[in-house]
Amino acid sequence: MAIVQARMASTRLPGKVLTDIAGQPMLARVIMRARRSKRIDRIVVATSTESKDDPIVALCEQMEFEYSRGSALDVLDRCFQAAREFEVHTVVRLTADCPLIDPDVIDQTIEAFFTAQPPADFAANRFPWERTFPIGLDVEVCTMDALESAWREADEQHQREHVMPFLYENPNRFRILHVRNDEDYGHMRWTVDTVDDLAFVREIYKRFHSRDDFNWREILELLENEPELAQINAHVQHKSHLDVG
Repeated sequence: MAIVQARMASTRLPGKVLTDIAGQPMLARVIMRARRSKRIDRIVVATSTESKDDPIVALCEQMEFEYSRGSALDVLDRCFQAAREFEVHTVVRLTADCPLIDPDVIDQTIEAFFTAQPPADFAANRFPWERTFPIGLDVEVCTMDALESAWREADEQHQREHVMPFLYENPNRFRILHVRNDEDYGHMRWTVDTVDDLAFVREIYKRFHSRDDFNWREILELLENEPELAQINAHVQHKSHLDVG
Protein backbone atom coordinates (compact mmCIF):
# COMPACT_ATOMS: atom_id res chain seq x y z
CA MET A 1 0.00 0.00 0.00
CA ALA A 2 1.13 3.54 -0.74
CA ILE A 3 0.69 6.35 1.76
CA VAL A 4 0.59 9.85 0.29
CA GLN A 5 1.21 12.42 2.99
CA ALA A 6 -0.61 15.69 2.39
CA ARG A 7 -1.45 18.81 4.34
CA MET A 8 -2.33 22.39 3.48
CA ALA A 9 0.48 23.97 5.50
CA SER A 10 3.65 24.80 3.60
CA THR A 11 6.27 27.37 4.51
CA ARG A 12 6.96 28.40 0.91
CA LEU A 13 3.67 27.67 -0.88
CA PRO A 14 0.67 27.28 1.47
CA GLY A 15 -2.17 25.17 0.09
CA LYS A 16 -0.01 23.80 -2.69
CA VAL A 17 -1.39 20.26 -2.55
CA LEU A 18 -4.78 21.47 -3.83
CA THR A 19 -3.37 23.95 -6.35
CA ASP A 20 -4.70 23.49 -9.88
CA ILE A 21 -2.52 21.69 -12.40
CA ALA A 22 -4.15 21.46 -15.83
CA GLY A 23 -7.65 21.22 -14.40
CA GLN A 24 -6.97 18.90 -11.47
CA PRO A 25 -5.74 19.53 -7.91
CA MET A 26 -2.10 18.56 -7.46
CA LEU A 27 -3.00 15.82 -4.95
CA ALA A 28 -5.33 14.25 -7.52
CA ARG A 29 -2.54 14.34 -10.12
CA VAL A 30 -0.22 12.51 -7.72
CA ILE A 31 -2.78 9.81 -6.97
CA MET A 32 -3.87 9.32 -10.57
CA ARG A 33 -0.27 8.86 -11.67
CA ALA A 34 0.53 6.57 -8.75
CA ARG A 35 -2.50 4.44 -9.59
CA ARG A 36 -0.76 3.46 -12.82
CA SER A 37 1.77 1.51 -10.75
CA LYS A 38 1.51 -2.24 -11.25
CA ARG A 39 2.90 -2.96 -7.76
CA ILE A 40 0.64 -0.75 -5.63
CA ASP A 41 -2.68 -2.29 -4.67
CA ARG A 42 -4.03 0.57 -2.55
CA ILE A 43 -3.38 4.28 -2.00
CA VAL A 44 -4.26 6.15 1.19
CA VAL A 45 -3.93 9.88 1.77
CA ALA A 46 -2.52 10.65 5.23
CA THR A 47 -3.54 14.15 6.27
CA SER A 48 -3.89 15.86 9.63
CA THR A 49 -6.78 16.34 12.04
CA GLU A 50 -6.43 20.13 11.83
CA SER A 51 -9.44 21.98 10.43
CA LYS A 52 -7.25 23.65 7.81
CA ASP A 53 -6.87 20.20 6.23
CA ASP A 54 -10.62 19.66 5.91
CA PRO A 55 -10.45 20.66 2.21
CA ILE A 56 -8.11 17.69 1.61
CA VAL A 57 -10.66 15.39 3.22
CA ALA A 58 -13.41 16.96 1.11
CA LEU A 59 -11.43 16.26 -2.06
CA CYS A 60 -10.76 12.69 -0.97
CA GLU A 61 -14.44 12.10 -0.34
CA GLN A 62 -15.43 13.76 -3.60
CA MET A 63 -12.95 11.69 -5.65
CA GLU A 64 -13.34 8.54 -3.52
CA PHE A 65 -9.74 8.49 -2.33
CA GLU A 66 -9.15 6.58 0.89
CA TYR A 67 -7.72 8.72 3.67
CA SER A 68 -6.60 8.78 7.26
CA ARG A 69 -6.15 11.71 9.65
CA GLY A 70 -3.47 12.12 12.29
CA SER A 71 -0.84 14.41 13.74
CA ALA A 72 0.01 17.58 11.84
CA LEU A 73 3.65 17.85 12.87
CA ASP A 74 4.54 14.27 13.84
CA VAL A 75 4.28 12.93 10.31
CA LEU A 76 5.98 9.69 11.31
CA ASP A 77 3.14 9.02 13.74
CA ARG A 78 0.59 10.03 11.10
CA CYS A 79 2.01 7.59 8.55
CA PHE A 80 2.41 4.80 11.07
CA GLN A 81 -1.14 5.16 12.34
CA ALA A 82 -2.45 5.16 8.75
CA ALA A 83 -0.47 2.01 7.98
CA ARG A 84 -1.75 0.34 11.14
CA GLU A 85 -5.34 1.41 10.45
CA PHE A 86 -5.23 -0.19 6.99
CA GLU A 87 -3.27 -3.26 8.22
CA VAL A 88 -0.28 -2.73 5.95
CA HIS A 89 2.72 -5.07 5.81
CA THR A 90 4.84 -3.07 3.35
CA VAL A 91 4.67 0.72 3.19
CA VAL A 92 5.35 2.78 0.08
CA ARG A 93 5.74 6.45 1.00
CA LEU A 94 4.95 9.19 -1.50
CA THR A 95 4.32 12.91 -1.02
CA ALA A 96 1.57 15.13 -2.39
CA ASP A 97 3.97 17.72 -3.84
CA CYS A 98 5.31 15.42 -6.57
CA PRO A 99 2.77 15.63 -9.43
CA LEU A 100 5.26 14.14 -11.89
CA ILE A 101 5.75 10.97 -9.84
CA ASP A 102 6.33 8.09 -12.23
CA PRO A 103 4.60 4.70 -11.86
CA ASP A 104 7.51 2.89 -13.52
CA VAL A 105 9.95 4.42 -11.02
CA ILE A 106 7.60 3.43 -8.20
CA ASP A 107 7.53 -0.14 -9.52
CA GLN A 108 11.30 -0.21 -10.01
CA THR A 109 11.85 0.77 -6.37
CA ILE A 110 9.27 -1.70 -5.05
CA GLU A 111 10.69 -4.51 -7.19
CA ALA A 112 14.20 -3.80 -5.93
CA PHE A 113 12.92 -3.88 -2.36
CA PHE A 114 11.20 -7.25 -2.74
CA THR A 115 14.05 -8.93 -4.65
CA ALA A 116 16.89 -7.68 -2.44
CA GLN A 117 19.20 -10.33 -0.99
CA PRO A 118 19.52 -10.28 1.90
CA PRO A 119 16.00 -8.88 2.35
CA ALA A 120 15.85 -5.11 2.81
CA ASP A 121 14.20 -3.24 5.65
CA PHE A 122 14.13 0.00 3.69
CA ALA A 123 14.64 0.98 0.05
CA ALA A 124 14.65 4.40 -1.57
CA ASN A 125 15.61 5.92 -4.89
CA ARG A 126 17.24 8.88 -3.19
CA PHE A 127 19.15 9.72 -0.05
CA PRO A 128 20.24 13.12 1.28
CA TRP A 129 23.83 12.43 0.23
CA GLU A 130 23.05 11.05 -3.24
CA ARG A 131 20.29 10.95 -5.78
CA THR A 132 20.26 9.96 -9.46
CA PHE A 133 16.56 10.47 -10.17
CA PRO A 134 15.11 13.99 -10.51
CA ILE A 135 13.82 15.59 -7.33
CA GLY A 136 10.12 14.84 -7.42
CA LEU A 137 10.32 11.16 -8.35
CA ASP A 138 11.06 10.16 -4.75
CA VAL A 139 9.88 6.73 -3.60
CA GLU A 140 10.53 5.08 -0.23
CA VAL A 141 9.58 1.52 0.72
CA CYS A 142 9.89 -0.16 4.11
CA THR A 143 8.56 -3.04 6.15
CA MET A 144 5.94 -2.35 8.76
CA ASP A 145 8.37 -3.66 11.39
CA ALA A 146 10.97 -1.08 10.38
CA LEU A 147 8.41 1.72 10.38
CA GLU A 148 7.23 0.68 13.83
CA SER A 149 10.81 0.71 15.12
CA ALA A 150 11.22 4.25 13.83
CA TRP A 151 7.87 5.26 15.30
CA ARG A 152 8.82 3.91 18.73
CA GLU A 153 12.39 5.16 18.90
CA ALA A 154 12.90 8.24 16.70
CA ASP A 155 13.29 11.27 18.95
CA GLU A 156 14.78 13.96 16.69
CA GLN A 157 12.36 16.51 15.24
CA HIS A 158 13.51 15.94 11.65
CA GLN A 159 13.04 12.19 12.10
CA ARG A 160 9.43 12.69 13.17
CA GLU A 161 8.66 15.22 10.44
CA HIS A 162 10.35 13.47 7.50
CA VAL A 163 9.28 9.94 8.49
CA MET A 164 12.16 7.80 7.24
CA PRO A 165 15.46 9.42 8.42
CA PHE A 166 15.67 7.20 11.51
CA LEU A 167 16.01 4.19 9.21
CA TYR A 168 18.73 5.46 6.89
CA GLU A 169 20.56 7.19 9.73
CA ASN A 170 21.02 3.77 11.34
CA PRO A 171 22.54 1.65 8.54
CA ASN A 172 24.21 -0.69 11.02
CA ARG A 173 20.81 -1.66 12.35
CA PHE A 174 18.59 -1.66 9.24
CA ARG A 175 19.29 -3.19 5.83
CA ILE A 176 19.22 -0.19 3.51
CA LEU A 177 18.93 -0.37 -0.29
CA HIS A 178 19.64 2.55 -2.62
CA VAL A 179 17.93 2.22 -6.01
CA ARG A 180 20.01 4.13 -8.56
CA ASN A 181 19.44 5.15 -12.15
CA ASP A 182 22.19 4.41 -14.68
CA GLU A 183 22.48 8.10 -15.59
CA ASP A 184 22.57 10.88 -13.03
CA TYR A 185 19.63 13.29 -13.23
CA GLY A 186 19.69 14.19 -9.56
CA HIS A 187 20.24 17.89 -10.32
CA MET A 188 16.82 18.21 -11.97
CA ARG A 189 13.98 19.68 -9.92
CA TRP A 190 10.48 18.34 -10.61
CA THR A 191 8.82 18.79 -7.21
CA VAL A 192 6.57 21.67 -6.12
CA ASP A 193 7.63 23.82 -3.20
CA THR A 194 7.55 27.33 -4.67
CA VAL A 195 5.60 29.41 -7.19
CA ASP A 196 8.32 28.80 -9.77
CA ASP A 197 8.18 25.04 -9.20
CA LEU A 198 4.44 25.19 -9.82
CA ALA A 199 4.97 27.20 -13.01
CA PHE A 200 7.45 24.57 -14.24
CA VAL A 201 5.08 21.66 -13.59
CA ARG A 202 2.20 23.47 -15.23
CA GLU A 203 4.29 23.97 -18.35
CA ILE A 204 5.11 20.26 -18.41
CA TYR A 205 1.44 19.31 -18.25
CA LYS A 206 0.64 21.91 -20.89
CA ARG A 207 3.14 20.30 -23.26
CA PHE A 208 1.39 16.95 -22.78
CA HIS A 209 -2.06 18.50 -23.35
CA SER A 210 -3.16 18.01 -19.71
CA ARG A 211 -2.75 14.21 -19.88
CA ASP A 212 -1.24 12.36 -16.92
CA ASP A 213 0.00 9.21 -18.67
CA PHE A 214 3.35 10.58 -19.85
CA ASN A 215 6.44 9.05 -18.25
CA TRP A 216 9.58 10.57 -16.85
CA ARG A 217 11.69 9.74 -19.88
CA GLU A 218 9.26 11.66 -22.06
CA ILE A 219 9.83 14.63 -19.73
CA LEU A 220 13.58 14.22 -20.20
CA GLU A 221 13.11 14.27 -23.97
CA LEU A 222 10.91 17.36 -23.70
CA LEU A 223 13.53 19.18 -21.62
CA GLU A 224 16.23 18.21 -24.08
CA ASN A 225 14.20 19.82 -26.85
CA GLU A 226 13.15 22.82 -24.73
CA PRO A 227 15.95 23.36 -22.19
CA GLU A 228 14.56 26.77 -21.28
CA LEU A 229 11.76 25.04 -19.36
CA ALA A 230 14.21 23.74 -16.77
CA GLN A 231 15.36 27.29 -16.11
CA ILE A 232 11.96 28.25 -14.70
CA ASN A 233 12.82 26.78 -11.29
CA ALA A 234 16.52 25.95 -11.63
CA HIS A 235 17.38 28.60 -9.02
CA VAL A 236 15.20 27.09 -6.27
CA GLN A 237 17.20 25.69 -3.38
CA HIS A 238 16.10 22.22 -2.32
CA LYS A 239 15.30 21.86 1.38
CA SER A 240 17.47 19.60 3.51
CA HIS A 241 16.12 16.53 5.29
CA LEU A 242 17.16 18.34 8.47
CA ASP A 243 14.86 21.30 7.77
CA VAL A 244 11.72 21.24 9.87
CA GLY A 245 8.62 23.37 10.16
